[in-house]
Amino acid sequence: MLLTVQEHDAYCYTGGKPFDAALPTAVFIHGAQNDHSVWILQTRYFAHHGFNVLAVDLPGHGRSKGAALTTVEAMADWLLALLDAAGVPQAILIGHSMGSLIALEALFRAPARVAKIALVGTAYPMKVSEALLDASLNDEQKAFDMVNIWSHSSIAQKPSCPGPGFYAMGGAMRLKQRIAKINPDHVFHTDFQACDAYAHGEQAAGSVKCPALFLLGERDLMTPAKATATLISAIPHGKVVRIEGSGHELMAEQPDSVLDALFSFAQLPDRQ
Repeated sequence: MLLTVQEHDAYCYTGGKPFDAALPTAVFIHGAQNDHSVWILQTRYFAHHGFNVLAVDLPGHGRSKGAALTTVEAMADWLLALLDAAGVPQAILIGHSMGSLIALEALFRAPARVAKIALVGTAYPMKVSEALLDASLNDEQKAFDMVNIWSHSSIAQKPSCPGPGFYAMGGAMRLKQRIAKINPDHVFHTDFQACDAYAHGEQAAGSVKCPALFLLGERDLMTPAKATATLISAIPHGKVVRIEGSGHELMAEQPDSVLDALFSFAQLPDRQ
């Protein structure tokens, strides 16, 4: 589905079902150098089991036009404008990595627009090493290699995760390369700088009153457990689920476990 947001085309995947604003809506927000496709299994299930789905391509990523936005705050404003364009007064926000910060900031800016929030592979502060920042600007393929290795728990997920012939690390690499081909303007570097500079997370987390879920990979090296402690402390009512056998790329490495946790959370009453 194409919407016009801030004067540019914004693409949202709807899970293979027509969008119906009368249904409860789940918004899925991808991380750095990704697009909506990282959520394919989860979004299709949601869409065929009673939910509207908006799996967004952020500006400069995938099919959405315009330059990649340079701050988490700007991305949160874009997300709220997208909800306006879709006619969605309130939604469940589900964000992975950089997307989790976007969801958190959007909730802080417009708490009435968010029924629930799920933070997947999250951390705060979400600092990025100088070596990775430099590589993302000056040697993108090296940055892709670094992140791809750090984001997966193994080079060969078992059993045939998530299906025969599917290669989680290869798929993640090709997606990063595809985003770079679509938009050669150093999107990875722009995304990493936005994550590294975001300084509002603890205040935003402290404002969360709606149901919250932390969905974390037990073997995540990109956003390890200790890096999530600040957010978990700031949202004491948040449910914490740790996915065994998963690194940072939870949706690909353990797709069924991620789906089960997200769908169970989405079905809970909106208010505690």
